[in-house]
Amino acid sequence: MKYLFFTLLFVALSSLLLLGFLLAFLFYPPLYGQGTVEVKVERGEPLSSVVRKLKDHGVISNEKLFSLWARLWGLDKKIHWGLYRFERPLPPRRVLNQMMLGRGVFHRITIPEGLTAKEIAELLEKGALASKDRFFAEARSLEFLSLVGLEGKGIEGYLFPNTYYFTPFAAERDILVAMVEQFREIFNAQMKEQSKEIGLSLHEVVTLASLIEKETGIEAERPLVSAVFHNRLRAKIPLQSDPTVIYGLKSFSGSLTRKDLQSRSPYNTYRIRGLPPGPICNPGLASLRAALYPARVPYLYFVSKNDGSHLFSMRLGEHNQAVKIYQSGKQRHPRP
Repeated sequence: MKYLFFTLLFVALSSLLLLGFLLAFLFYPPLYGQGTVEVKVERGEPLSSVVRKLKDHGVISNEKLFSLWARLWGLDKKIHWGLYRFERPLPPRRVLNQMMLGRGVFHRITIPEGLTAKEIAELLEKGALASKDRFFAEARSLEFLSLVGLEGKGIEGYLFPNTYYFTPFAAERDILVAMVEQFREIFNAQMKEQSKEIGLSLHEVVTLASLIEKETGIEAERPLVSAVFHNRLRAKIPLQSDPTVIYGLKSFSGSLTRKDLQSRSPYNTYRIRGLPPGPICNPGLASLRAALYPARVPYLYFVSKNDGSHLFSMRLGEHNQAVKIYQSGKQRHPRP
């Protein structure tokens, strides 16, 4: 009986000692190691490999105890991949919490509305997030376009402008997928239904929205610009949108010439009727909505007032008069 008692007592004391040791390990930082270190956790990397890296970088002192705690509570399957920055000394409990919550190092980048895919690639390279050449090559690859369901369309128009957070080692494909997925999320079922109501495919809506995005930066004008284009499409009048011509040129000096307006580019909406073959930039939500919900106005023309805003007209005579007032002496060609 005494033997059993002492055995149970020994087991109980050993368990308490082990628990105390484990709690001390978890809640108190290692006695060595100072400064900041970064540890990279790959996607799908096993816990044993992650723990070894933490030990090698001096973030934790005991691999076995750290692994035991993680597995005991099922936390080993909740670690997020990414780049983590640890300020040593740090208690193991906080190390594990940081990786469970995915509080890694992220680069923040804002993609403004109206940029082309090429300009986005340049912006990402400037922010040290991607190689513009690799980004653009990936964006044009048939394999990638098939992966995101854009075969036959191209990436232009589907890289949604937004603020994104990427890990420093995100691949160009990861960045592209994130932007396309954001577009898919924004262009919801209601918007798809509205595109059917107005008789345009999703690609045509995005194309029209890209024209609106390039024509005006004023929120209240977007539905008006959209109305002009919708009215011209119905009347089979060329859209005559300067930004489409510019997009189709191999090089642009900053001022459209008569020769430019006669170019045989499929994007030259002075020569073709209807929409160009695809988007000319990556439009934001406001322009997508404007393309779907044009203002109910009879306007067929608009001209820049040289202050960022435009004057809209229904008749050609009114438009020509507005051009004389606002565009006299200017080199650039007036808007539709």
